[in-house]
Amino acid sequence: MLFDPKHGQYLGTLEAELRRARGPTPELLSEVMAQACGRFAPHEEAATREIRLLIETGAWVDSVLALIALDLPQWKLRRLLYEDGEWHCSLSRQPQLPIEFDEVAEGSHEALPLAVLIAFLRARRDSSGRESGAIGMPPVNAGAGYTMCCDNFA
Repeated sequence: MLFDPKHGQYLGTLEAELRRARGPTPELLSEVMAQACGRFAPHEEAATREIRLLIETGAWVDSVLALIALDLPQWKLRRLLYEDGEWHCSLSRQPQLPIEFDEVAEGSHEALPLAVLIAFLRARRDSSGRESGAIGMPPVNAGAGYTMCCDNFA
């Protein structure tokens, strides 16, 4: 999906709606699937059918994790933490890196599935070109000239 500023704005509105919700509902998850997911194609109908079945049975966390695996396969669940009555979720593209060097998408909410969904929306925003507060490395262009090693190996 190409970067669209209105899409990023809508993801912010959808995130605010998730924050106001007291718990997950089939309508809320269906709205996230319809508005925030860009990879759903006709050939992935079986996978979306599986997610919808998980939603219908009330397997909220499983349905959100399946949604992440289908729509943002490069993002992995890095950390779940319950603290002071709230769930904190971190998604990462490189969970093997120390957290100080990793760019993560984080979400928090009283309900675990909604915390993971908020992190998913932030990862979606990162994937579509919007920043979420994480600072990355600037691109470095190779300079013209010669490169020389000045290390003393003696």
